[in-house]
Formats: sequence, structure tokens, C-alpha cells
Amino acid sequence: MTRILTLLLLIFGLNAVTAQDFYDVNKIHEVRIKFKSDNYDAILHQMKERDKGERLVADVTFNGVTVKDCGVRYKGNSSYFNTRKYDKSKLPFNIKADFVTEGQEFAPGISKLKLSNVFRDPSYLREVMSYQVANKYMPSPKANYVKVYANDKYLGLYNNTESVEDDFLKDHYNTKKGTLIKCDPSWNQEEVPDCPKGDKASLQYLGDKPECYSALYEMKEGGDEGWKQLIELTKILDEKPEDIEKYLNVDQALWMFAFNNVLVNLDSYTGRLCHNYYLYKNPKSGIFEPIIWDMNLSFGGFRFAVDKGLSNEEMATMSPFIHYKTRNPKRPLLVKLLENELYRKVYVGHMRTILEENFYNGEYKKEAEKIRRRIDSSVKEDKNKLYSYEEYQKNYTQTAQAGRSKIVGITELMEARVTYLKAHPLLAKAPPVIEKPTAEKYGETDLVIQAKITEADKVHIMYRATSDAAFTRMEMFDDGGHNDQTSEDKIYGATIPYVKGTEYYVIAEGSRSAALSPARASYEFYTAE
Repeated sequence: MTRILTLLLLIFGLNAVTAQDFYDVNKIHEVRIKFKSDNYDAILHQMKERDKGERLVADVTFNGVTVKDCGVRYKGNSSYFNTRKYDKSKLPFNIKADFVTEGQEFAPGISKLKLSNVFRDPSYLREVMSYQVANKYMPSPKANYVKVYANDKYLGLYNNTESVEDDFLKDHYNTKKGTLIKCDPSWNQEEVPDCPKGDKASLQYLGDKPECYSALYEMKEGGDEGWKQLIELTKILDEKPEDIEKYLNVDQALWMFAFNNVLVNLDSYTGRLCHNYYLYKNPKSGIFEPIIWDMNLSFGGFRFAVDKGLSNEEMATMSPFIHYKTRNPKRPLLVKLLENELYRKVYVGHMRTILEENFYNGEYKKEAEKIRRRIDSSVKEDKNKLYSYEEYQKNYTQTAQAGRSKIVGITELMEARVTYLKAHPLLAKAPPVIEKPTAEKYGETDLVIQAKITEADKVHIMYRATSDAAFTRMEMFDDGGHNDQTSEDKIYGATIPYVKGTEYYVIAEGSRSAALSPARASYEFYTAE
């Protein structure tokens, strides 16, 4: 296979990229779109207005390698309509390599380009930096930068973001099958008679009729069965939230909410518009997996958490328990999860991990400064950028103007937010300490998991026999897993069925938050031999 790939690269050009570096943040790629018509812009606008999924055929050259007969359309809501409103030519693109020719790709495993125009982000940093953080903790798209040309006219520097579709699912879940729902309401939705009034893609239970949900979610894959599965999830959340682990990857949802809160990512489920995530029903595990999406307004780029816009100071001091404190019925997933004491402690533990690995140590600033050095000249020569070069230079550290909106500076926000969160009572108190767990086969059928843990009120082992399954939870006890109840040596243990390759991680509950081992669990875990 390697020899074949090498031969193809020689045939089609040395500039061809592999899937590995297609989204490499250390590289700025080049995309050239060649339409047959010089009137392509007007045609694409008409297609966007009709909103029927139409595409215009064009040849697309990525780093010197041309892919024929791709399908191109404009994408986005605010990033398209607001940009067009002010007669700007830098519009976002969605490009399919296999629109005409089945199986055609830009690189191995990549058949779609999603090119964003850096809308409302004078810093040019928010999308790429946010995904860099998210990639450490949950299945999430990758993103970098590309220079985009249309009919040889330079349109500017864009974000190139991985699409949540078949190839993404295969990479993260080892299957392309299953239900895929884009949780993004139709902004032109009309109320359906006899349906309860829902609040966007909030997962509120609205009865058993699919038409009550169809304007609030986009069924990408799944059809009628997908709608039944979505309704079942909302009903369980409403009526039996104690059973939610049977229907949802709770830990992945907690990571998403911890991320949204730390990074003040309010253009999300956590904010007023309640959107910008996917739900994927994995047919192997049988549960829904939430997938975070669309980061151009992260780091405080969108100020609305509920109804009113937040000031810079209010964003910096936003509560870790927004919506939960008021038991907001319009955000049932967030509220119902945090009502569970264990989930709430894990959520705080996830916030601490994100803070320690990216913000307490200043790592996010090092990454931002590396990116700025790399893209500075490209931003300067981008004549179609939506905001001035001066606003770009300013917005890393200071509030800058983006049209009529004031966008808080990234370090301006995060330095104050880190100070606030570091002193927060839930995060200031040290969590339990877990020494690396061990797993040892005991007899022919048992696997004993042990770990030395201090300052824990309760300890749990999460395990699964294969990577296709959902994790099962079991309590661990301070007896080494051998029922010696007199032992108080802080060696916690549990005995589970022995299966070679069992994947596991440990949760230690403290009085206010939880510690996990490994810290990035369940995205990372231990494997028993």
C-alpha cells in the first residue's frame, strides 16, 4: 500500500498531501477552485437561496494536485448571510470531491473541504486553537489554514476544518454506519401545529411526533429510525435521566460542557442559540456520541449565554454551573447531567484538566504565538479579510471591532477567566490523588484492578472488553479487590471478568470534584494485557 501511495504521489505531483498533514496546523495549504463559468458567484448565491443542496461543478486543485468535477456550494448561516449583506467577497465554501465521481478524494480518507471565512474573529485564532484543545479530550474535527483562489482570483486566508461525516466516524468509531444528526436548527423554521414549543437543538422532549423535531435538527443519516432514536433519547432525559448512560456517552458530553465553559464557547449548546454539535448513534456501542462543532466564536466571540449579552468581565467570571444553577428547563442535557453528583464531580475534574494542561501553564499562549508567526504575512496580504490587519494584530490581546460587534481579546479574556476559575471553591480544593492503576490476571477468569488513592470518598472502575462497547461502571473498595474489609492502606481494588485487551480507567470522587486516571479519560484509557 505504501509503495502504491508513493507511486501515486509521483504521478500526481510532489505537493500532494496525506491525510496526516491535510490539517497540520504547521502548514498553510493552497486551494484553487476553477469554475467553468465566470458568473459562478451569482449562481452559487442563487443555489444558497433555494437551499436545496445544489452544487456547482468545478475542478479543485489542492497543493498542485487537481481533482476534477467537484461539487461546490456556499455554506454557513451568519458567516454567509452577514458577509454577503455587506457585499464582501470572502464567503465560506463546502466542496465535495466525490460529487460526480464516486470514491474520489482530496487525500486518503478526505472527500470534503469545509472552508470557513474567519467570520467575527479578527484574531484568526479561535477556530484552530479551540480545536487544538478539544482534540486532546474528545473526538473532534481538526483545523488549519488554507489560501483560497477562485478562477485565479485570490479570495484570502481561510480556515480548513475537518467535516463530521463518514471518514471522521471511521477514524474515531471504526464504523461509518449509524445515525448522524446535526444539531443545528433551521433559522427559517415555522412552528408546527400541536407541537410543544422547543428551544432549538436543546434535546427537550417534544412528544413522539418526528415533525416536532424536524426543524430543530438535521437528520444527516438515519431516516425514520434516526428520528425514533432521537425522540427516545429526549424522552429518557426527561423521564428517566438515571438511565442516561444506556443511551448517551455521558463522559463525552461532560468533556464538551467542560470545554464550552472554560473557553467561554457560547455559540454552542451552552449559549443562547443552543446548537453547533452533532449526535452520532454508534451501532456498535448502541449509544449516542455528542461531537463538538464550529469554533469560530469560541474564546468569547459570542457573548450571549441566555438572553442578554455578557460584558468582558461577566464572561471572565461566568459560573461553571450556568443553566444548572437556575435549573433551566431549556437546557435539559446540561442540567440533568449535573444533577447527578458523580457526573457533576467528573465535570469539574474535566475542567481542571483542561485548565492545567492548557491555561495554568500558559501553553495556549505559546501555541497562539506560534500560529501568529506562521500566518501573519498571509493575513496581511489577504485583501478580502473581513476585518483590518490592525484589528487582527490587536485582537489576540485586546478587544477589537468586528463590524458592529466588539470581540474580546483572547488573552484579555482568558487571563481573567483563569484567575477566576483557579480561585473557585470547587477548583481550588485539591482533588484525590491516583497512582497509576495496575491490572493483573487472577486465576483463569478474573482481572484485578488496583490503585493507590488518597483523599477519596468513593472510587469507581470504568471498563469495557472491546473498544466497540460502552464503558461499564463498578465501585472499587479499599480492600485491594479481595474482600479484605479490614484493610485501610488506600489500595482500592475491583475484580472484573478477564478479557485480554480490556480497556479501563479510574474515577476517584473527592468531596467537591473527581480525579481521573488517566486524566484525559475516557478519550484515553489503560489496556490490560
